Amino acid sequence: MNEKSRVAAGIFAILLGDLGVHKFYMGKIGMGILYLLFCWTGIPAFVGLIEGVIYLTESDEKFASRL
Repeated sequence: MNEKSRVAAGIFAILLGDLGVHKFYMGKIGMGILYLLFCWTGIPAFVGLIEGVIYLTESDEKFASRL
């Protein structure tokens, strides 16, 4: 089973959220492309920061259910 790390996804979201790296890492290619298309607006960076904090504070079980 290809298990993804909650901490890695959170760090990717905080540091590279404007490019959607965390979405690509989690296997959500469509959302990653959407983040990439709108990276010039700054909105994905803000959303990525929020998602990163959520990923880092939630339980492993809840994170696994997101995948």
